Amino acid sequence: MRQIQYTMKPQDVVILLKIIAWNNNNWQQSALADALKISQSEISQSVARSKYSGLLDTDGKKVMRLGFIDFLQYGLSYVFPQRPGALVRGIPTAHSAPPLSALINSSEIYVWPYAKGTVRGQTIGPLYPSVVKAVIEDEKLYQLLALTDALRVGKVREKNIAIKELKNKFQNEL
Repeated sequence: MRQIQYTMKPQDVVILLKIIAWNNNNWQQSALADALKISQSEISQSVARSKYSGLLDTDGKKVMRLGFIDFLQYGLSYVFPQRPGALVRGIPTAHSAPPLSALINSSEIYVWPYAKGTVRGQTIGPLYPSVVKAVIEDEKLYQLLALTDALRVGKVREKNIAIKELKNKFQNEL
């Protein structure tokens, strides 16, 4: 008998952040799939992985925020690392996007590649390709993902500020 291995995928982080941004434990998988431009089957698989890992409750509706913040703070940069790449046009992320852009002054600009973007900066690969389109429609998700990217690519100071901001946002969305 073959044992199923539940290994986290980058889209699991995106999905959990979207659930937090919605701040509603009555969400539906079909609405989540539409909002994130991810297939319904991928949402279902992600929910199963997150329940297994303890990042979603047993009903699969509520994000276990303390465990999730621990994962983001201590594991994200190791599991889903990222290094800045070539200069491209795109949507600002990490310390180049709100809320960190108001707190950190930097000559380095990081962006998710996007042809309709208005900012030129170094490429940061998004956790999932559809993220760029999804954040255009959801400012809360955009800020959460930008803070998450700061954890993936930031220096110690940026990471410390980002985790503090994430903790505040997680508490405010209760």
